[in-house]
Amino acid sequence: MDHEQAPVLDALADYDRRDRYGFTPPGHKHGRGVDEATLRVLGPDVFRSDVLAIAGLDDRGSTGQVLSRAQELMADAVGAQHAFFSTCGSSLSVKAAMLAVAGGQEDGLLVGRDAHKSVIAGLVLSGMRPIWVRPRWDEQRHLAHPPAPADVAAALDASPGAAGLLITSPTPYGTCADLAAIVQVCHERDKPVIVDEAWGAHLPFHKDLPTWAMDAGADICVVSVHKMGAGLEQGSVFHLQGKLIDIDRLQACSDLLSTTSPNVLLYAAIDGWRRHMMRAGRRLLDDALGLVDRVRSRIDQMPGLEVMERQLLGQQASHDLDRLQVVIDLEALGISGYTAADWLRAERALDVGLSDHRRIAAQFSFADNDETAERLIRGLADLVAMAPGLPRAPQVRIPPPRSFELERVMLPRDTFFGAVRSVPAPAAVGCIAAEQITPYPPGIPVVLPGERITRDVLDYLSDGVSAGMVIPDAADPELKNIRVNMSR
Repeated sequence: MDHEQAPVLDALADYDRRDRYGFTPPGHKHGRGVDEATLRVLGPDVFRSDVLAIAGLDDRGSTGQVLSRAQELMADAVGAQHAFFSTCGSSLSVKAAMLAVAGGQEDGLLVGRDAHKSVIAGLVLSGMRPIWVRPRWDEQRHLAHPPAPADVAAALDASPGAAGLLITSPTPYGTCADLAAIVQVCHERDKPVIVDEAWGAHLPFHKDLPTWAMDAGADICVVSVHKMGAGLEQGSVFHLQGKLIDIDRLQACSDLLSTTSPNVLLYAAIDGWRRHMMRAGRRLLDDALGLVDRVRSRIDQMPGLEVMERQLLGQQASHDLDRLQVVIDLEALGISGYTAADWLRAERALDVGLSDHRRIAAQFSFADNDETAERLIRGLADLVAMAPGLPRAPQVRIPPPRSFELERVMLPRDTFFGAVRSVPAPAAVGCIAAEQITPYPPGIPVVLPGERITRDVLDYLSDGVSAGMVIPDAADPELKNIRVNMSR
């Protein structure tokens, strides 16, 4: 296929070149209705390009098949059979994939318990029963890794009626499952595999990156182009192959959840990024991997900082690692990841991808260069110098891994939509949670609707909040009160 084409991007350029005008939404009419203050911040070009998608820039309002051609080019670029663009982020895309595989089935879906909160939202909306596959756990460093093939096989043996598997790889820490072996385990039982690969949009474009889900044989993978690619926020793509998933059903499930007013700027950015990667992706990622190797080495030489790499790989850890995610352990520095992230943001105008009780992670992409790397190096050097005057890392009571395996008493949907009450946190021990409690980032829930709250987990969350952990989806982010089911 001719990857010099960018059908959506070209159609948008043609729209502007012909000076088309619509007596249609959007109501700002190419920015004419936008006030000057807003235009100064966002720029007039944003509004000039924000046009109605069905005005010939997707496939609903014309016979040009603009979007279809762009999606065919994307599928060809990454070696999938089909690709579908989404403008509602991978949070929507993963829900649609879940519905396509397991919607309406009583036997449930195998789900890695390190799933993102969007997956849990899918369970609530659909009413499906999750069958948890527990992640591997580093007890020394208190870090979860993706499940191993043997864990998936054991779960399928225990629940042979499960509709399929949903697994997250890479994780926000860059750790990756042995996808090829996991897919083999599932396909031997005719079970489809959904990979939440939101952090892996770049993987198909360089051989030295972890295995791309389609190359591993997965049936569906969902990527967030804005995370490790060059799309706009909310740009996502489904990739599909094989015969275990009905393509028409997947499209119908996506349509159930999608907006009828997609933002064509997101389509165009995805389209342009695919062309960019086909033109120069290997070279750009070569440069990025070389840069990040140098950055890792320099950070690792700073007193009190440890760049995690070999610690993230191994039998009880992960199969592979995306080295563009630079995970830095701060335990020897004596401050928490929360404190470090707050200081870097406030004092050096630097944002890191995630933070926890002892780590921060800096995400690199092919867009980074020596200049941006130096900003991080200088910021971290300053952090090391200032660390003695910063608050010491508070004690966070982290229970043994088994303590995080909470008893599920009710389905997430039944609990979430059932009668609830708010109780003081100490009184919630032994009650059934009616809300998600999710440290963010990275957005992996600790407590789900329908699970019985334990003292160990409540102590961990309470200590975390005191240390700087952010829990945005709870009704009370300070966790002084927790919503629980009234009947249990």
